[in-house]
Amino acid sequence: MKILVTGAGGLIGSHLLPLLEKDHTLFTISSKLINSVNNFNIDFTKEWTTDILPRDLDVIIHLAQNENFRDFPNMAKDIFYTNTLSTLKLIDFAKQNKVTHFIYASSAGIYGNSDDAFSEQEDIIYKKALGFYLATKHCSEVILDNYVDLLNVIQLRLFFVYGNGQRKDMLMARLVNNVKNGQPVLLSGESGLKMNPIHATDAANAIASALNLNQSEIINIGGSEVLSLKEIGKTIGRLVNVEPIFSKNLSQKPNHLIGDISKMKNLLFEPIIKFEEGIKTIL
Repeated sequence: MKILVTGAGGLIGSHLLPLLEKDHTLFTISSKLINSVNNFNIDFTKEWTTDILPRDLDVIIHLAQNENFRDFPNMAKDIFYTNTLSTLKLIDFAKQNKVTHFIYASSAGIYGNSDDAFSEQEDIIYKKALGFYLATKHCSEVILDNYVDLLNVIQLRLFFVYGNGQRKDMLMARLVNNVKNGQPVLLSGESGLKMNPIHATDAANAIASALNLNQSEIINIGGSEVLSLKEIGKTIGRLVNVEPIFSKNLSQKPNHLIGDISKMKNLLFEPIIKFEEGIKTIL
């Protein structure tokens, strides 16, 4: 197949491309230098056109997100252009050019928080408190919902992806840095939030498996282990031989974000990398 991957130089993209390049013809969009002969240097934060893209694509995998997602409102326009406007342009292009599969990397954060695991059947209700970045991801899902009967639209809600090549300001990398350098890991409540993080290699395998779906789907992409922030800190400390320091706010309720991955395991791929092994890739 002929596949276009946006955000190809990011964490998931760097793990996904090697899985696809053996059997498929790849085209990429990346702001970073990557080893791709078919890379389009498109800046999603500027005005751009789909005219330069090949018209005979079979699949679009849209991974791109704006790196300044925390900088609101200063970078609001850039965040919206990258996270939402690009989605509209690409799904419209896909429909006009008979692309069969559009695979979108959404965020599990749009669920909000709960003590229970979220399933794909949950109604997504906009919550202002979640912030602008998640609002743009939610907007993209609303746009894509309108195309699900026109082509195979697979919306993947990602839960705490981590792994080698991850930016230093992301959660797992920050936790590793804090533990290594004797800086406190901040916990809400006794043990902090609970999550089921997934290694980028497992996430990439799940995305590659989505090429085989012949229907539109919404699927959670998460790991098989539910861990508290305290458990994660202890695991890192054990591996780097440093006793982690925890700072607890017992009056604050932790905002758990856990995904039910039954559908992922049934339709796509069952995670195989245990957290203790996966976290070693960024120590």
